[in-house]
Amino acid sequence: MKNKEVSLESYRQFGRFLEQQCGIVLGDNKQYLVRSRLSSLLYQYDYDSLDALVNATIQGGNRGLLQSVIDAMTTNETLWFRDGYPFELLIKDILPTYAAANKRLRIWSAACSSGQEPYSIAMSVLEYQRQKPGAMRGNVEIIATDLSSVMLEKCEQGLYDELSLARGLSPERRDRYFIPHSSGLMQVKPEVRNMVSFRSMNLLHSYAAMGRLDIVFCRNVLIYFAPAVKQKILQQIAALLQPGGILFLGASESISSASDLFNMVKCHPGLYYQRKD
Repeated sequence: MKNKEVSLESYRQFGRFLEQQCGIVLGDNKQYLVRSRLSSLLYQYDYDSLDALVNATIQGGNRGLLQSVIDAMTTNETLWFRDGYPFELLIKDILPTYAAANKRLRIWSAACSSGQEPYSIAMSVLEYQRQKPGAMRGNVEIIATDLSSVMLEKCEQGLYDELSLARGLSPERRDRYFIPHSSGLMQVKPEVRNMVSFRSMNLLHSYAAMGRLDIVFCRNVLIYFAPAVKQKILQQIAALLQPGGILFLGASESISSASDLFNMVKCHPGLYYQRKD
């Protein structure tokens, strides 16, 4: 019988370890989260208890175990066109501005999880181009990153089940952008998949390889980080953005720790943050 409970001491040690590895702060009394995310790994790696698995992860020596634990603790499935307004603003206001300037547009979807956000961005670009035939053809680059290598592999395949498709995707968009796959799942069409490149990235590490960016989606990510880490991430994003570049955060997030770097732009509906020149 596997022991799927984690002791308070192991939980505290694991919390410190997870924060060091990827910046995530578990907080107090979240043992249930560790239990629900890691229990399946007891069978995969043949440990008798969660304490033993957690301790082995912290001690190191098994990179496969470490990656599996981080994947399990950082993976969160999201929605298609989550919150709505960022994608409405893209189509109605932001993309027309960049199209008028006739400049290449580089968009980053940070911590892209199961891929719905970057693919929603790509669909928004296609919908704008359908309204304005010939606009921005080959002039948009969408980069999506995540810490989980397992999740990135799934994102590249673009395969989703019926439950995933039901979360935020209209029947019209489903018909337009998906095709049946031999696995029984639905697959994002090549015209959408080809617009997005996926990369592995830890938000605690260097951003230098990203290059300069015009728009960054870093939504519902900062809430998991300690204040000092959150501030550093915002500073690094500001350094990458072109003057006047745009940052979208989650509905419950703010830039209070980096207000000297961004201006808030209120829209109807929603808002975004614009890098100060």
